[in-house]
Amino acid sequence: MPATPASPIEAVATGWRLPGIANLHSHAFQRAMAGLAERQTHPSDSFWTWRETMYRMAARFDPESLHAVASQLYVEMLEAGYTAVCEFHYLHHAPDGTPYATRTAMSDALIEAARETGIRLTLLPVLYMTGGFDGRALGERQKRFGHDVDGYLRLFNALHAKQDDMLKVGCALHSLRAVPADAMREVLAALPADARIHIHVAEQVGEVQDCLAVHDLRPVEWLLRNAQVDARWTLVHATHLNDPEVAGIAKSGATVAICPTTEANLGDGLFRLREHLDAGGAWGIGSDSHISVSPVEELRWLEYGQRLATRHRNIAVSPASPSVGATLLAGVLASAAQSTGFTDIDDAVVLDGDAPLLAGATEEDVADRWIFSGNRPAVREVRVGGRRVVTEGVHPAREAVAQRYAAVLRDRLLG
Repeated sequence: MPATPASPIEAVATGWRLPGIANLHSHAFQRAMAGLAERQTHPSDSFWTWRETMYRMAARFDPESLHAVASQLYVEMLEAGYTAVCEFHYLHHAPDGTPYATRTAMSDALIEAARETGIRLTLLPVLYMTGGFDGRALGERQKRFGHDVDGYLRLFNALHAKQDDMLKVGCALHSLRAVPADAMREVLAALPADARIHIHVAEQVGEVQDCLAVHDLRPVEWLLRNAQVDARWTLVHATHLNDPEVAGIAKSGATVAICPTTEANLGDGLFRLREHLDAGGAWGIGSDSHISVSPVEELRWLEYGQRLATRHRNIAVSPASPSVGATLLAGVLASAAQSTGFTDIDDAVVLDGDAPLLAGATEEDVADRWIFSGNRPAVREVRVGGRRVVTEGVHPAREAVAQRYAAVLRDRLLG
């Protein structure tokens, strides 16, 4: 039987090697609240009620606590097989909105966490200006997120100057409800030509309805008409699309960052994966709110959501690849450089050939076995930029980072 054409995994002496996986959407601070929003607060609990819990947690962070939480998260990502992360970062100021003495203090906490743990970081400082499509001012709990255009560009330029082989800096537009059209155009015109651009879009039905009410267009429809969306762009979630929007995203060359475990946790809905694949669209995965930090689980539930919706099996396949696992891995690997900005890299993950879930695996079935055989860890080794950052499944700083994380949660964030 010939090898699956799309298979990105190859046999090595210690197991199975694949390129490192990019996590296209992360809010690092939210790792600290995983499991803390699972009690009913309203009979119609949704993203909008979950956001109240998120605001309360966000208000407790300072640079030191953000560094501790991000370090823990990045260790977990590396041990799971992620070698790069796109950090969609909006905790810019002190909780009352007062800028820190060092403008980049909160961003610097993330940069240091990434450097210390060894993960590639695409830092995406967020422009957040308004509280809704109607242009209302930011609420009290949103003030630490906010900038005007000039302040945002000063922050962006200060961070962009810090770029190196392990750090890229791009732009995040929080959402259409948070960034007025004129401000969006001004910021986009000021960015370097190669800057990656990420945006939350069409995540909830309410967002679509509000956009229609104000603009008489759906969010993705408006974005495609009013911005030069191209391969530099990553559209986060894009959950609620109509047929022209699916076709338009694929034609633009933009990547969709799908976050299945978070989208399920928040009750957002299901991305139209089959239609996006048929249109030739680019896509990747993100762990977003980090109620799970596992590319295996994101990919598995991306496929399972489609199966539940269609009541059919084996949805993410192509004529060249009847293997769901190989097709999913090929998809996330193909979009990584475009979305992160890291090109010509040789990061690698080695799966443990002695892991029970991979016993007797072959090149034809190893991707499927890894993704669809449960949750026992199978990552043996991870290399980023030539440096080994995980050995025998363990990051060397795991214990120290975990102790610091636990202390910050007990004494400062949850105490």
